[in-house]
Amino acid sequence: MRPLNAQIRLDYLRENYQTLKNLHGGKMLAVVKADAYGHGAVRCAHALADLADGFAVATLDEAVELREHGIKQPIVLLEGVFEAEEYAKVDEYRLWPAVGSQWQLEALIAYPWQQPVKVWLKMDSGMHRAGFFPHNYSSAYTALKQCPNVADIVKFSHFACADEPENGMTEMQLEAFDLGCEGLAGEESLANSAAILNVPQARRDWGRAGIALYGISPFGGADERLKPVMRLVTQVFGERVLQPHSPIGYGATFYTSKSTRVGLIACGYADGYPRRASTDSPVAVDGKRSRVIGRVSMDMMTIELNAAQDGLGHEVELWGDVVNINEVAQAAGTIAYELLCNIKRAKFTYYE
Repeated sequence: MRPLNAQIRLDYLRENYQTLKNLHGGKMLAVVKADAYGHGAVRCAHALADLADGFAVATLDEAVELREHGIKQPIVLLEGVFEAEEYAKVDEYRLWPAVGSQWQLEALIAYPWQQPVKVWLKMDSGMHRAGFFPHNYSSAYTALKQCPNVADIVKFSHFACADEPENGMTEMQLEAFDLGCEGLAGEESLANSAAILNVPQARRDWGRAGIALYGISPFGGADERLKPVMRLVTQVFGERVLQPHSPIGYGATFYTSKSTRVGLIACGYADGYPRRASTDSPVAVDGKRSRVIGRVSMDMMTIELNAAQDGLGHEVELWGDVVNINEVAQAAGTIAYELLCNIKRAKFTYYE
């Protein structure tokens, strides 16, 4: 059996949730969109079911999957519905839809709800992706407030640069949000992972823990407060010694500078490992750091074997406890979110 394995430590997931909720205070959503950032939404939601105040997903299908697997906690649709007919499922499955556009608002008010719905009303406080502009926000709020089928309204927005502490945009968005919400009663939600960790003034009634929930710092590098939930590992299944000035891999982009022991490992870009993270991307062999050498292939990679005992059958960590995933992302010119969501063909093993 191919030895590529994504080890998912659900106990770490629970610890991270508690850490983040303690930081934020109040209530907190566990964001499990995109299959829980590649970790497995159903398994992660069940692991958090006795802790989480609610969950957040991007799409109706994601929410329905959780409900049909026994998740009873509140579920927020962060993007709302994509067509008016979806409100029937929102009603049936008792979901909390976001409303961030005029057509979503009008369709929600027009729908014949069987039970009152809690709405998350989104403000565009500066990201300019979705939501009502601050000067239009109170009118949208009032329209919902006057609808007899709306039970409650949570006012929320999303930060564009909370992971860039020196940027200054977060403070501008906070000010815009507070001005737009002036005089409007009800709960608020502003803090994403970066704001939970680093922007105390954004910690309102509801936090929304995303990437940090999975133990990954949104600021790059590591955060000692968080534990990485996924550990992606494989094995050395081939080895050879190459003499100095020997090329390795497609394109002959890497030449050895000395006699080099090379390990062949089972992982490649078809598995979701980034092709751009070729030579010098970090790995760890039996807990000792090494590196990728040569181009990443579709199903295989070559790594440098430093210790004499490292060879056939030995474990290689691609990211996890020794290798921080943010290091791999940096080597590939991307972000950890993308790496996690791209993992395919690995065996997923869950640890309680």
